[in-house]
Amino acid sequence: MIEQHIESLGITLPSPPTPAGSYIPAVKTGNLLFISGQIPMVNGKLLYTGKVSDANLEEAQKSAKTCAINILAQIKRELGDFEKVSRIVRLNGFVNSESDFSQHPKVINAASDLFFEIFGDKGKHSRIAVGVANLPLDSMTEIDAVVEFSE
Repeated sequence: MIEQHIESLGITLPSPPTPAGSYIPAVKTGNLLFISGQIPMVNGKLLYTGKVSDANLEEAQKSAKTCAINILAQIKRELGDFEKVSRIVRLNGFVNSESDFSQHPKVINAASDLFFEIFGDKGKHSRIAVGVANLPLDSMTEIDAVVEFSE
């Protein structure tokens, strides 16, 4: 049912991106799934790069949504079924921003809103949204997640 809902939103899940460093994309411990930071990579290509400012806020929101879609792809790979998701517990959102940019929450809202729309109450999560000096590969955004699941 959740997977059909994702498709009804016009979202096609990509192959989960492979790590750009010496780590694994996800770790299961107990009933928690920790998903490593996802950048806006699709089919091996980084879609959104550079510094975020007021002038490119909408592009940065698209970047954050792409990160969220990659988180979904990692969840699917790890759990095999979205119905196993009990709750999206936490998102940590990082924005590669200009020093005077202060709308980090608006950027990461694009990811949060997608999880709310897909999972309903189970998608309501705690979160941070912070600006950073740079991100891997000059990505606009990076988001990691903690997901509770049941077998």
